[in-house]
Amino acid sequence: MRERTWIRSSSSPFDNLKSAIQNPKWLGLSVIAFVLVVIVGLAQAQQPKKIPRIGFLAGGSLSADSLLIETFWQRMKELGYIEGKNIAAEYRFAEGSPERLPNFAAELVRLNVDIIVAPGSGARAAKTATNTIPIVITHGDPVGLGLVASLARPGGNVTGLSGFVSELGGKQLELFKEAFPRVSRVAVLWWNQTNPPSIDPNALLLGEMKVAAGALRVTLQPLELHRLDDFERAFSAIKGERANGLIALRNPFTATHRTRIVDFAAKSRLPAIYPDGEFVDAGGLMSYGVNVADMWGRAAVYVDKILKGAKPADLPVEQPIKFEFIVNLKTAKQIGLTIPPNVLARADKVIR
Repeated sequence: MRERTWIRSSSSPFDNLKSAIQNPKWLGLSVIAFVLVVIVGLAQAQQPKKIPRIGFLAGGSLSADSLLIETFWQRMKELGYIEGKNIAAEYRFAEGSPERLPNFAAELVRLNVDIIVAPGSGARAAKTATNTIPIVITHGDPVGLGLVASLARPGGNVTGLSGFVSELGGKQLELFKEAFPRVSRVAVLWWNQTNPPSIDPNALLLGEMKVAAGALRVTLQPLELHRLDDFERAFSAIKGERANGLIALRNPFTATHRTRIVDFAAKSRLPAIYPDGEFVDAGGLMSYGVNVADMWGRAAVYVDKILKGAKPADLPVEQPIKFEFIVNLKTAKQIGLTIPPNVLARADKVIR
């Protein structure tokens, strides 16, 4: 059997260091090497760390959606993110002109943002532009729009929250009729997002509303909006056909111009019900629907999970679990309306 031979250096590291110090040539090279290591280390430490960047894409306006953006960033702050410090953002809002969304989506893809946050119309444009950048939908109908395979298993690069429940349209009309039993003709402001009627959220809500209208003996007056000029046409039609009630469905166009709609209803002393609390905050009479601001806050949780490595395909889409009924008694008093006590008792929030 061969003996193993262990080789041991005859000099210790300290002997090598002593030898280098005694040799000016080696000492100079050692100093230079040390200085280079320090310089490289400092340079690396001074290089700014890459921070993630979010792209916001929506059909409304930044000013009209300011509460939603603020709610999102407040939740992000609670999760440890501060815009401008450890996370950046790009904002692309179409100002109620959906035809601008595809170009904005392409811009965000070229910028190579880490995540795109968008409501339904924006999420659809983003999905058309990219199959790789994660997309978090804040509200909308992700299944109907073909953005996810299913709520439980999205299966692609889109996840987030679904704010769409088709039965909501009928429920809004029922609640409205209960509050104002004499209402017989109701104008409905809606917006077709150039989708087939079978998948367009507003068209589906309107369809459910028509079913409820038959049972409630209410005649609906659907008024489709596309451009700013359509408001005057719609308002003239409401007056001309003597509608005695108004319902506005949520979409980028009505959300962007909600103050104009609310002002018209107030000046016309027209009872109206809106899709969410933002309209009531703007002076609207009442609203019934999901808390959209809360959904934007919950979208921040999805962004956090994705930034930490989760895949959109593995994150189930959340559905709304609570609907808010808000009544503005100040507005009711201003336009001379009385809300029945039984209806007030059902309100989640009353503005006095």
